[in-house]
Amino acid sequence: MTFRIPDPDDCTAADRTGGNDAPGAAARFIEQGEVVLDADTGLIWTRSANPLGAALTWQEALDAVAGFNRDAFLGARDWRMPNRRELRSLICHGAKQPALPTGHPFRDVFLGWVWTSTTKAGQTGYAWNVHLEGGRLFYSRKDEFRLLWPVRGTSDTLSRTGQNSCFGARGEAIPCPGTGQDADLKAGEAWPSPRFTHSGEGLLDRLTGLCWLAPQLLPERIRIWHEAVSVATSFGSGWRLPNINELESLVDADRANPALPLELAAELALPVALSAEGFWSATTSGFDPAWAFVLYVQKGAVGVGFKPGAEFHVWPVREAKP
Repeated sequence: MTFRIPDPDDCTAADRTGGNDAPGAAARFIEQGEVVLDADTGLIWTRSANPLGAALTWQEALDAVAGFNRDAFLGARDWRMPNRRELRSLICHGAKQPALPTGHPFRDVFLGWVWTSTTKAGQTGYAWNVHLEGGRLFYSRKDEFRLLWPVRGTSDTLSRTGQNSCFGARGEAIPCPGTGQDADLKAGEAWPSPRFTHSGEGLLDRLTGLCWLAPQLLPERIRIWHEAVSVATSFGSGWRLPNINELESLVDADRANPALPLELAAELALPVALSAEGFWSATTSGFDPAWAFVLYVQKGAVGVGFKPGAEFHVWPVREAKP
């Protein structure tokens, strides 16, 4: 099956049944006491984005989740720290302070970093975290203090991150069972195998249904953002600059330099594709429209670039042809 990639600029959220929204439209977030069901993903979040009221190290946060499950916190024993893809599913890139959908029902939203259960590949003493002020995804040392926003439930709209190994607080390899880490739980749907197949001048991603321009055809020169938009469409009908969620879908959280699935990285024969620091997305930052979101492809991070700066490459995408 293929997975729907959410529009990063769709900030409609809470009660879609009233106000200026279409009558009868379903709500995205369904409040159920002290938890909230996200109807778009099927995941259940605590209504408080900071239920412990304090920042924790990464291991302390994992231990806190284990405590939630021992104590049946809010009546459930299947809480977990979200992986990077699960936590990013809440982000609206067109919003700021916080970068959450308009009208969301959450409280105690701190405009700072929130831990994920996903270790940074290649730098295993670090873990990924999401910044709720503007929606960036980067990594921090596991001994730094970040917030915990637990989640539970399963999703048939989110795929796995690709992470297959577990690591301790100092970056040492450890067995996965019982850790509550991303690679232990492997939340999300499995990737198809093979994931990528050749399709004319592109590579078809069988997970998402998107077709990416063949790596050997990628433009060699870095561009400013407005040039990147034009260059992407110049390859013909349907080709365009991908949005940031489409770009992030390419990340394999088990790899770095580049942080791409091995079968895709094997196609990147040209130095430009292997050495690119990042690729522009079509998604403008809601925090400051002079900036646009970027996939830092070596790291797997989601950051921003200044639109007038010639800093990043272009990787066009199109929908798969029927």
